[in-house]
Amino acid sequence: MQNRQRLLVVILLFIFSTATSQLKKENYKSNIVFKIPKWEVLDIIFTTNQKVASPYKTNFYAVFTHSNGTAQQVPGFYNGNKEWVIRFSSSLEGKWSFTIQGDVKKINNKKGSVVVSSAVVDNHGGLVIQQNDPQNFYYEDGTPYFLLAFECDWLYALDYHDKKGLPKTEHLLNLLNQNGFNQVVMNVFSYDVSWTKDSKLEQHPEHEFGGPKDIFPFLGNNDNPNYSALNPEFFKKLDRTISLMHNKRIASHLMIYVWNKLVAWPGMNTNADNMYFDYVVKRYQAFPNIVWDISKEALYYGRADEDYIHGRIERLKANDKYNRLVSVHDYKYCSNFPDKVDFISSQNWSHNIYNKMLEAKTKFKNKPIFNIEHGGYEESPYTVFTGDYTNAETCLRRNYMCLFSGVYTTYYWQGTSWNVIIYNPFEQPKEFNKPKFAYFNHMQKLFSKFQFHKMKPTPWHNGSGYNLTDDKGTVLLYIHKENYGIDAAFLKKKEENRTMQWFNTITGEFTKEVAIEKQGKFKSPWAETADAILISRLK
Repeated sequence: MQNRQRLLVVILLFIFSTATSQLKKENYKSNIVFKIPKWEVLDIIFTTNQKVASPYKTNFYAVFTHSNGTAQQVPGFYNGNKEWVIRFSSSLEGKWSFTIQGDVKKINNKKGSVVVSSAVVDNHGGLVIQQNDPQNFYYEDGTPYFLLAFECDWLYALDYHDKKGLPKTEHLLNLLNQNGFNQVVMNVFSYDVSWTKDSKLEQHPEHEFGGPKDIFPFLGNNDNPNYSALNPEFFKKLDRTISLMHNKRIASHLMIYVWNKLVAWPGMNTNADNMYFDYVVKRYQAFPNIVWDISKEALYYGRADEDYIHGRIERLKANDKYNRLVSVHDYKYCSNFPDKVDFISSQNWSHNIYNKMLEAKTKFKNKPIFNIEHGGYEESPYTVFTGDYTNAETCLRRNYMCLFSGVYTTYYWQGTSWNVIIYNPFEQPKEFNKPKFAYFNHMQKLFSKFQFHKMKPTPWHNGSGYNLTDDKGTVLLYIHKENYGIDAAFLKKKEENRTMQWFNTITGEFTKEVAIEKQGKFKSPWAETADAILISRLK
């Protein structure tokens, strides 16, 4: 009976969390007080027959004023079908009053109010960087955020043609949640890849999402673009994806542009380019799970230059009234202009990736470092893009090498990262290579138990391993499986009483915690089998 009661409580909590987390849509009525929990998202919809010459560029916004006097301007956007939307979320509980302003005269000066209640139990707000710990990420409520990212560039397309819901997207996001991933690196829009596609895809067209003929953020399509206006249906579909991610507390690392996926972008700084860019920023800034990235590989491929990226960042900051974090997927840019970004993004495939990432962490002491691509792209049933490493354990190792240098990292599986999306990999035929998501579930649990934001790289105590140490003297030593044994004499001081245990990076197994051995080498119980972490704590 008790087990049934517990199960009922869990189900009710899940239903409550889901019900209160949806993107709430309300038609405007002057006599209604809208209600929403803190850090959830509300669409207030205004309908008017007024014709506007360029609705996607029209100045339309609301000024919200809190009962304590705080004021915030919130940009609105045209949603097609005569609808104008103010999308609102708040980090401040209490009553807000709003007034519509701008150039849509029939809506201008309409007034209303929103009451913001306390946050849903699992909603910690947007991602921020604290002044007293600037190399780590946190949620707005102060909860540490151990960023563990997953690349899925074509996520927007997975359920695009399903009018009823997002069953495939939900299945994939559930898998990510279950395995510790809390951020998806994704594009607003990607069209197709330029490299040769695996012929095996012809046998499974359900896994191919490249080259869509009827999906495009502008009118027309990628082959015949019409830049005179945007396609509101595209963005309504993207709303569903971003909202579902928010419901599951997964951040959207949203790359506004991508240059090497054959997108027919309008010319840089043209009216169409500015219309698209401003619209994306206005439409998605209210989602607390948004992290901005101007462009994937921003200065590659000979398209954009530094001045263009400067201008995009300035434009974004002028339009984003929620001050979401922003970066640029280009280490050279971030390195040359660190004051323009909130965190440093890196794409580094070096064999000595630990040293390269440690250099970056040492150089930029007031910003987090995020290696978005480390050159490891785990093999899948299809050869999509191999990078320099495809073996699952080798790719895992490169993630740990980033973490033990004190920087954040991303996982790539070739079966989801680009035009190929296998949303249900564990339901595929036996002969299909399955992703090793579980490795990262173990990683997330390890750094929840030994909080990553408190661990600092300590290279002078590396020896033949890699050292993270916190301010209480807890030591993590990451050791490759080829290591015969490590001396780690600093753990054997006579005046210290220490414990030791081992963690298996492949299985997630912990050995029993025992008193430390003062003599001989520390030898992993999984030598030659799995990379391991020696954990030592002061008694």
